[in-house]
Amino acid sequence: MRIVLARLGALLSLCVLAACASTPTYNPTTFSAEIDQAKITANPIKTVVIPHVNLGAPSRNYLEKEAPRIDGMIAGYLKENGYKVIPQREFQQRWSTGVRAFGNPIDPTTGKVNMRTFAQIMESIRDDMQKEFKLDAFVFTDLMELEVAFNIGMKHLARWDGVSRKPALQGPGDGVSVGFDWNQLAAVASLQIAIFDNQLQRVFFGRGGLDATEAIDTRSSSGRFTRRRNMLENETHLNEGIQLAFHPLIEMKAWPGNP
Repeated sequence: MRIVLARLGALLSLCVLAACASTPTYNPTTFSAEIDQAKITANPIKTVVIPHVNLGAPSRNYLEKEAPRIDGMIAGYLKENGYKVIPQREFQQRWSTGVRAFGNPIDPTTGKVNMRTFAQIMESIRDDMQKEFKLDAFVFTDLMELEVAFNIGMKHLARWDGVSRKPALQGPGDGVSVGFDWNQLAAVASLQIAIFDNQLQRVFFGRGGLDATEAIDTRSSSGRFTRRRNMLENETHLNEGIQLAFHPLIEMKAWPGNP
């Protein structure tokens, strides 16, 4: 009997450990997505395209360079979850046609967007792609930059939009000065998802943290952050941010938000 009870206790302990391991750690910075479930239920989204342009102002140049690669990962994630993704070049070709017809909605000097012109181009693209591909929705994927401090706990974590990240080092050294100011702000990137249906009505809006775009400069005696030479390379971090940005439209198993 003692042996049986001992084994039972061991099994219960393993179950408790497994439950703890599968329970995501709550992150108070997790973004609360906006979803119009009624519209999505009435008109299910099956066929989408990922525009190569931002919904808002263009991302910073060094983030724009990474956008095609991240859009490719997003397309893969959507396909894995049952969506048909039209090649981005189909949107790009029609966007160029729309710019010639209506003008460029983005002011190259200020980055401001003329929403009237933007809407005219989107309507023309929608009409054409709906006719040819039976398009259901546009999935805008904006890379945005925020500022946070790496000042949480002994590991000096930063938390934003559902993720926790350690600071990266850049330079010849491998340490940080004793007097380093951990409360100073550093630049980080997030992925913002905005989905518009074929009536150009927004049906989903979400966001997920990706990674820091700045690292601690080990060459600096005073200690400061500098732009990373190689950014947004960690695919595990990128995949986490993509999953966060699409939840709950595509349910994330280890979603760290408040249930």
